[in-house]
Amino acid sequence: MSVYDKLKELNITLPPVSVPAAAYVPYVQSGNLVFLSGHIARKDGKPWAAQLGRDITTEEGKAAARAVAIDLMGTLQAACGGDLNRVKRIVKVMSLVNSTGDFTEQHLVTNGASELLGQVFGEKGVHARSAFGVAQIPMGACVEIELIAELA
Repeated sequence: MSVYDKLKELNITLPPVSVPAAAYVPYVQSGNLVFLSGHIARKDGKPWAAQLGRDITTEEGKAAARAVAIDLMGTLQAACGGDLNRVKRIVKVMSLVNSTGDFTEQHLVTNGASELLGQVFGEKGVHARSAFGVAQIPMGACVEIELIAELA
């Protein structure tokens, strides 16, 4: 099944690349690797401002991470010249979870992105990963995720 068939099956429409909010670019390609800048969680078109362990549950955070993965795939599609079938492998995901000092489920929040990437890309979507709890993320967002992919 192609990536686009899977997206259609999951009823996912990829967004266009977001305009950077600061002095950076959405992605950079070096050789066959493409490095996507961090994407923050959004809800209703605005930063999804919240802190895990205080304002939202792990399940809500997981939904936020899934939403970030959809945005990342939109940017990755642009980096692939419009064809996600060029993705040879999702190599690495790094997730920052805006969380209280006693919140310890960053890995479960990040599963929202990792599981979706696995669903969409199959074995090519299984990746190395880091998940960190941080005191704050730009604009108060609850989750920020960056991604590295290898292109064919």
